[in-house]
Amino acid sequence: MNRPQRQQPPPYGIVFNWDGTPPGYLDLPYSADDQLDVIYAPVKNTQVGAVFWCLSTHEAAWPSDTLSVVGDAEDRRYSTVKGMRRAEGIRALFDRREDFYGKLVARGHDMGLDVYASVRMNDNHFWSDSGRRAPPLAPEDMAATTRPGLTQLRKDHPKWTIGVDNGPLWAATSWNVAIPEVRDHLFQYISEACAQANWDGVELDWQRHAFHLPETDAYQLRYTLTDLVRAVRGMGDGISEERGTPFYVATRVGASRETCRRIGYDVETWVQEGLCDIVATNANSGTDPGVEIEEYLDMMRDTGVTLYPSFDSHGETGTGRLAPTGTWMEAWYRGLAQGYYRRGAAGIHIFNWHATADSRRSLLTTIGSPDTLDRTNKVYAAVKRIMRPRSEIRYGAERDDRLLGEVPVALYRTLTGECPLFHVDVHDDVAAEDEAGHLESISLQIELNHLSPADILEVDLDGTTLGTPEVTNTAAVDTSIPTDVAESSWFVWHLTPSQAALGRHEIRVRLIERDPRIRPELVLENVEFHVKYKR
Repeated sequence: MNRPQRQQPPPYGIVFNWDGTPPGYLDLPYSADDQLDVIYAPVKNTQVGAVFWCLSTHEAAWPSDTLSVVGDAEDRRYSTVKGMRRAEGIRALFDRREDFYGKLVARGHDMGLDVYASVRMNDNHFWSDSGRRAPPLAPEDMAATTRPGLTQLRKDHPKWTIGVDNGPLWAATSWNVAIPEVRDHLFQYISEACAQANWDGVELDWQRHAFHLPETDAYQLRYTLTDLVRAVRGMGDGISEERGTPFYVATRVGASRETCRRIGYDVETWVQEGLCDIVATNANSGTDPGVEIEEYLDMMRDTGVTLYPSFDSHGETGTGRLAPTGTWMEAWYRGLAQGYYRRGAAGIHIFNWHATADSRRSLLTTIGSPDTLDRTNKVYAAVKRIMRPRSEIRYGAERDDRLLGEVPVALYRTLTGECPLFHVDVHDDVAAEDEAGHLESISLQIELNHLSPADILEVDLDGTTLGTPEVTNTAAVDTSIPTDVAESSWFVWHLTPSQAALGRHEIRVRLIERDPRIRPELVLENVEFHVKYKR
């Protein structure tokens, strides 16, 4: 088919999605300039090329004659001080006729940044009370419930939601986007949001939260999500034509094509028909490192659409490692970014990185380009599928995330010596770095839970059985643990550059003998390569 010819967005390096919470950071009263100082402090003099400002999805964060305005759902009597400051601060800005969003865009442009309006397509943060203690909210309970963002429109139309039989219980009150009236409402919201300023574009954030259609027939109903994306594209083209400059459309979807199919995202149609300019990928909950870069790039060939894999602030926390949590997390993000660039991604999308002027600077000044990632410490890890227990209120949040996660996995003796296989891609040319004298060390680290000294295991790296590892119990690392022995231990092998060469590596872990005195299963939690450089 003939795709419309549109100008491509410039390369951004890093896209920083601000989730809209800074208006709750400051005490009242505050000015638009006070807010802008907070918003732009984390990205000033970094590799961020675009800010996506979240305007939520429930209540209008602007004066509206047709939509509920922030604070209306609670009758302006708030459950938290932060919620009060956010809603009342925004309302005060507009009561004083301050052009907050116009100033937001102008400040970004002065800094050389593009600024998009970002809309969460189905945010469901009102699933429980503020303490997360109550059971998940059911559609029939909405009418008698007061919570932030729970608008009268949703209360009046419980049948417009997913319902308790069509997805995780905590997401039962999510909009069912197949309902025409829901799409009418969302399109009205997006249209009003886009009219608030001279935005460079709009982001449709489908992944916060990713429950839009009944799970039994989401794939069949995917055309209804495409309907809304197509309408937004048309609206954006109208804005572009009116002002004579581009108006871009970004979408945030799942990390894999299978994830997108399950949820109902027909990304291939969106790309091939030019309904979007940028595709960002991530999990519904946390960071999904299993981004199918090659599959997306194949889909995008000759379309001009660009790919930005995303990092979240939740999910894998880095606790329980042999390195400090912050040190491990930064190295893991850098390893992911290096891999994404080597495989062809255009840049990195950041989501939910609540930040100050200094808190994220070491990453925001390095992960925006492969050049600044050179000779920085990195962790390359097997994909971990994190699933919360059924007892937690948000059980099912990770339903479609990290579908091909290889860890954690229980280790059992087998009849034929069969054992789990793990894949880790190393994207540093450690041999060349070693020859140049920059490399300090490379190690393979494997975490095991409930390991006994009597357990016998065999570990192969690329078909070669490794020797005896160093074994470190995490109680010896984290002295705050009040016991002498923790349930987590790490196997560590120090590798040569040839053992951790650029490319994919296969690790097999075979249980030969299990200590019969230990009741729990022996669980392999993590498989990681650690690359360190001289300083």
